[in-house]
Amino acid sequence: MRLKTICILALALLVAGCGGRKTEELLGSAVMSTPVTEIAGNHSIFIATTRKRSDDPNKVFDGERSATLNYARVNVTVPGIHQPGQIERRSRGKSDDPAKYFMASEVVGYDTQPKFSSALSADIAARGGRVMLFVHGYNTGFDDAVYRLTQIAHDSGYPGTPVLFSWASGAKTTDYVYDKESASAARDQLEVTLRMLAQTGARRIDIVAHSMGTWVTMEALRQLAITGDRDLGGRLGDVVLASPDIDVDVFKSQMRRYGKPDKPFILLLSDDDRALRLSGLIAGSRPRVGDYKDAADLATYGVSVVDLSSVKGSDRFNHTKFADNPELVKMIGQRLREDDGFASDQTVTDRISQLGQ
Repeated sequence: MRLKTICILALALLVAGCGGRKTEELLGSAVMSTPVTEIAGNHSIFIATTRKRSDDPNKVFDGERSATLNYARVNVTVPGIHQPGQIERRSRGKSDDPAKYFMASEVVGYDTQPKFSSALSADIAARGGRVMLFVHGYNTGFDDAVYRLTQIAHDSGYPGTPVLFSWASGAKTTDYVYDKESASAARDQLEVTLRMLAQTGARRIDIVAHSMGTWVTMEALRQLAITGDRDLGGRLGDVVLASPDIDVDVFKSQMRRYGKPDKPFILLLSDDDRALRLSGLIAGSRPRVGDYKDAADLATYGVSVVDLSSVKGSDRFNHTKFADNPELVKMIGQRLREDDGFASDQTVTDRISQLGQ
């Protein structure tokens, strides 16, 4: 047992989780003036978070837990040199050049939910009534979460409003247990966030959740089902569960309580996910949904299983294929953009499956 513990700790030090990098400041020094022609995109990211506000204003939020939701909006520019699937980040000592790097240029805080909801409603109305809610995973700093959602929204071509639900990850590979407890503490607030989105005038709410964030998402959806409002009054659109860090038996229990979705959840898994192997080892050598080999077994619960084992990822742990594979993130975007019935939805899902083959 002692040897196993030592091996787990050693692997934890080697494996970078969802964030894959140390947390850095979201806001830096004065941003350089850059011609519009050198900017590929400008995105407003709305944020509901269970993180505490940081004492460092440049970090905005840190990894400590807040008992209540905090709200903000961040404007992020994407550089003209951007390559799909990548997040071009400024390294230490480099200037804040929007022509070369993802840059957060402005952060607006909201001290009450009504003020946040009002700003959010206006943006949703201007974008056609669509919302994409992103729930990040383990070992993810606030800055990483903001930039990842920006990259997904930009590369997928999603036309609606991007909303980040950011729970209090410690952003360290050794904080797995802390992150797991933070995720548990955040599930009620994710339910609150989903209900708030349903009241903002959104006609469709799509969810993209990654890794440990899929557990938070499934718990919130389970809670909605218990109250008799599992589809948010018909507003729930696609639910994409990427590399789920959930025990297989727990996931089956969640799905049984939720019931078969009217629109099957999209489950992206891969048997070469090294981050999930570590998670399974920590959990007593139990399989995680994201690297479960019996896809047919999971499909009986009302999910569309897409095996990405043969798809190339750009991170060495094969844990973020859903976002860093250029073809895949574009196809997911096309899947999310479909809005005219299940037939066309299934066509795009089949194309995503073919990419895996």
